[in-house]
Amino acid sequence: MNSMLLMIILNGLTQAGLLFMIASGLTLAFGLMKVVNLAHGAFYLLGGFVGVTVFRITEIWWLALLVCGLFLSLVGLFMEKVLLVKVRGDMLSETLLTVGFSTIIADLTLFIWGGRPLSIPTPDYLNPTIQLFGLYYPGFRLFILLFSIFIGLLLFALLYKTKLGSIIRAGVDDREIVAAMGININKLFSLVFMFSGFLAGIAGVIGGSYLSLQVGTDVRYLVLALVVVVIGGMGSVGGAAIGALFTGLVLSFGNAYLPHLSYLFTFAPMVIILAIRPRGIFGREI
Repeated sequence: MNSMLLMIILNGLTQAGLLFMIASGLTLAFGLMKVVNLAHGAFYLLGGFVGVTVFRITEIWWLALLVCGLFLSLVGLFMEKVLLVKVRGDMLSETLLTVGFSTIIADLTLFIWGGRPLSIPTPDYLNPTIQLFGLYYPGFRLFILLFSIFIGLLLFALLYKTKLGSIIRAGVDDREIVAAMGININKLFSLVFMFSGFLAGIAGVIGGSYLSLQVGTDVRYLVLALVVVVIGGMGSVGGAAIGALFTGLVLSFGNAYLPHLSYLFTFAPMVIILAIRPRGIFGREI
């Protein structure tokens, strides 16, 4: 295989892996709670910046990953229990609230960490140089791909092999019936929102190690995550995987061959899918 083509495909898969980690939490929360969390990109950014600080103090990359995941799960719990609880069901109020919370987080990160791009150093053992078909490729990018596959398998096992997953899927299909069965749907809401924040937090650390972190990247990744979710379908983790794969590869090929039109090729399929099948490829009626 041509080394240039292989490089483009691998870069696209790496981008797809990062997008999946961000979008899977977003689509899961929406599928159950019907809340499009427009602060999800800010969760990603905050997770990355907190990861920078944790790594500077401890120099333990895995600890930064765990701490940021847990911290953002608590931020998600705060948002769901304190902020969203009064406006649940009012789509306009939910949208404005999450946009406002996103702006607050962005300003706080700018105040605390400044406007310079920051990144998290990648441990050498996670970033060996790997040779593939004559191409030398950074090992950490392959780690992102493998880690995203691990997250996908973990989500699959959680949703389809556990009782909790059965309850979550039932809640996605019909929240009223689940509540009528005596299950505390509010606790389920909180758990899913915390898990969504956890995924955004670890994605921030991984993204901050792969690329750089700066105020503004939250908007970019929120928009791309929404593209992934719209293509795959709200509430479908499998759809998020397909949408992330498509979006990552389109961005990679577009940036390589037609950089001025890369966003056209990214957003045009989303517009077409919205026009033909508004709920996405694997999404259900909501």
